[in-house]
Amino acid sequence: MKIMDKYLKGAVLGASDGIVTTFAVVAGVVGAGFATEIIIVLGIANMVADGISMAVGDFLGERSISRMHKHSGEKYDQAISDGKTSVITFFSFVIAGTLPLLPYIAMLFGFSVAKDKQFLMSVIATLTAMFFVGSLRTYVIKGNWWKNGLEMLLVGSVAAVAAYSLGAYIESFVR
Repeated sequence: MKIMDKYLKGAVLGASDGIVTTFAVVAGVVGAGFATEIIIVLGIANMVADGISMAVGDFLGERSISRMHKHSGEKYDQAISDGKTSVITFFSFVIAGTLPLLPYIAMLFGFSVAKDKQFLMSVIATLTAMFFVGSLRTYVIKGNWWKNGLEMLLVGSVAAVAAYSLGAYIESFVR
């Protein structure tokens, strides 16, 4: 696999997981009916911790592949294992993962979003981001940009619906 392929994989994986998992936290907390402050705290904590986890996982995965090839005598591009893909994965995760939180963290920067509109705006930001990231893959993987965007949108939406539904269901047991 070429270095550009690895960078693309890290960027797409990081961005898509950042969008989906951060929105899953938002949707789960909203589904459970908790306060905006809890959404912000859990969303940011998840985004940073999960971003680090993905970057470390990417790094260790690449290092494992590199060592496997080294011990088997196969040629492998060592440049891939130098941590660059893990940095790309992390920053893609955090940047894209911020989007579902924007309607909630806007107040931290002096902007106000009506409380009853925050979740709708988060849904719109999430869906738009998933479609956009999916569409951007077209520059490298070719194909139809709207099909690539729709593919990521549909796959990510399944996780989002599941998170909201589980949050609402579990809330009925804990309150």
